[in-house]
Amino acid sequence: QVQLAESGGGLVQAGGSLRLSCVVSGRTLSTTSVGWFRQAPGKERDFVAAISWNGGTGYADSVKGRFTISRDNAKNSVYLQMNSLNPEDTAVYYCAADAIIRGFGPASRLMHDYGYWGQGTQVTVSS
Repeated sequence: QVQLAESGGGLVQAGGSLRLSCVVSGRTLSTTSVGWFRQAPGKERDFVAAISWNGGTGYADSVKGRFTISRDNAKNSVYLQMNSLNPEDTAVYYCAADAIIRGFGPASRLMHDYGYWGQGTQVTVSS
């Protein structure tokens, strides 16, 4: 059974940085795409970033240039380095796994393509 566990959230001042971690168990990252999504209070869950099974990355326009997704296959972990945070980044951040290899293109940005989800980690950015 595939399970994901996020960590690294917290409270940070605007302009600060956080690094989120997602440990994936039950499946190897070499055949799994992993995405990060976030949900702010009262809003829908939105795509943030993803790394495909073959290492390709993609970002939402709102975080491009500030966030970096990476992975460590040996640790079966995916990371989201978040820099230059602003209050609009405040949300619960979720990592999710897509166990279907969808070709050699970038990882999906669609929530329904991800069949496995973590419990989420809160990120709060104060102004």
